[in-house]
Amino acid sequence: MDSNLIESTVVKISDFAKELKLEVVYEGSGEMNLTTFNVNRPGLQLAGYFDYFGENRVQVMGNAEMYYYNEKPDNDKTMVMDMLMSNSIPCVIVCRDLEISDIFLDSFKNNNVPLLRTYMETTAFINNLIIYLNNVLAPKTTKHGVLVDVFGVGVLLTGKSGIGKSETALELIKRGHRLVSDDAVIIRNVQNSLIGTSPEIIRHFMEIRGIGIMDVQRSYGVRATADEKHIDLVVEMEHWDSNKNYDRLGGNTLFEEILGVYVPKIVLPITPGRNLPIILEAAATTHALRLSGYDAANILIEKSMGKK
Repeated sequence: MDSNLIESTVVKISDFAKELKLEVVYEGSGEMNLTTFNVNRPGLQLAGYFDYFGENRVQVMGNAEMYYYNEKPDNDKTMVMDMLMSNSIPCVIVCRDLEISDIFLDSFKNNNVPLLRTYMETTAFINNLIIYLNNVLAPKTTKHGVLVDVFGVGVLLTGKSGIGKSETALELIKRGHRLVSDDAVIIRNVQNSLIGTSPEIIRHFMEIRGIGIMDVQRSYGVRATADEKHIDLVVEMEHWDSNKNYDRLGGNTLFEEILGVYVPKIVLPITPGRNLPIILEAAATTHALRLSGYDAANILIEKSMGKK
């Protein structure tokens, strides 16, 4: 991911610890500012070398770092940890449930820096931490629309207010598909893959004009909703325009750019009597087949030209 796209974010230590199953040894100010998905093991810093130090990174200490630190005289221990924390590091995480001495803990209390601990081995924990940081720091945007999971394909329905996005999604839910978000979709670019989710306050809720607010999960069960979904296809719903030429073969591929990622797009004209849920199921199936290498439009064109 381009480092220029990373969004810094302030996270609560309690939330950070809960997500990564960490023990909070010292909470510090109770929050920290995360600005990079890179992680640092401060072995060189414990030896006193601070050139090219990634002070904005989460610091992770395993067996090697803790053993080296514990071999130092007490005065050196305090000095090197004070130097480490004078750089405004976000926090330090000790792995393998290693013992934390009073002098080690005192350095964190004196500098008000959070200290956490995990039972996991260092390499395995760093892998989990990087995944977490990539998700938290991913650039994000919010789009008006409805995100549904149709046959495993993440379909983002867009269009003007009142076009029928929520009603169409409701019919898809009745047909066994899943709602991710209605009305507002939070989209994150995680490693050039778009992941959509719902704002927490409206999660599992839908607004149906003329009826009001309904709880999809309570109405149709837990299998009717999903917390997040990759966005694979954008379907823009619009009223039929008789002066517009709509693609009939599917050979003209459109894309919509979201956070620097280009997503295949279909413009779906709305007229009375069209069975939109079935059309969207067909769109999702066709998209999945294209991803697998089968394009019905190209096959038909080749047959008409006598190539097959």
